[in-house]
Amino acid sequence: MATSFWDHLDELRSVLIRCVVAWGICAVAAFCFRDALFAFLFAPAHPDFITYRLLRYIIPSFSEAAQSTIPISFINTQLAAQFTTHMQVAALAGVVIAFPYLLWQLYGFLSPALYPHEKRAAGRIIGFGTVLFLCGVALNYLVIFPFAFRFLATYQVQPEVVNQIALDSYVSTLLILSLLMGILFEMPMVAWALGKAGLLEAAWLKQYRRHALVALMIIAAVITPTGDAFTLMLVTIPLYILYEISIRLAA
Repeated sequence: MATSFWDHLDELRSVLIRCVVAWGICAVAAFCFRDALFAFLFAPAHPDFITYRLLRYIIPSFSEAAQSTIPISFINTQLAAQFTTHMQVAALAGVVIAFPYLLWQLYGFLSPALYPHEKRAAGRIIGFGTVLFLCGVALNYLVIFPFAFRFLATYQVQPEVVNQIALDSYVSTLLILSLLMGILFEMPMVAWALGKAGLLEAAWLKQYRRHALVALMIIAAVITPTGDAFTLMLVTIPLYILYEISIRLAA
């Protein structure tokens, strides 16, 4: 048993080393492509962002508001803040880029202990969970954050108070909202796991459908401080669809 334990420990160490190396390579690559990386991050702050262009095409009345220049500027107040922000964003981008490889390494470490049918199920679960997380991040990047940014950046208590957004405030808000939406989109996977453990029943989820809808609308309202019904629906509808999927998986 001792030999088996140390063999597993050595294999785990090898997996962790490979994961760290892969993450480091991807982070360095992201660090080197600074212009492309920050152009992607700051795209939602520009009037020609893809979401605004799409809305101008669908809703002509949105054209003037979308094309208007946001009366704010980005500032940096600390000597090393731009460099440290660059490193932090590159490190996170390295995790995102290397994420499929990291999951594959984790699956490779766990798969010898699984039965064939469990291996197939585990592969589907990992794949489905990854897709859901990325969908949540994409929804935030394309819908939630752009509208939240336009609302908060143009909100003024008095015309004399000019908005100047700190670099770390913009980046941290974008990343935190992306992480939060990615986690919220894992709702079906949580329901499936709790259902397999016998801690959650589909009948209970069906019984509290209306309560869940109200709770999801409150969550959407908190996440999207824009105050308009359009953005609220864009967030609430996907979350409620995920709730319905959760009922199926819990069953």
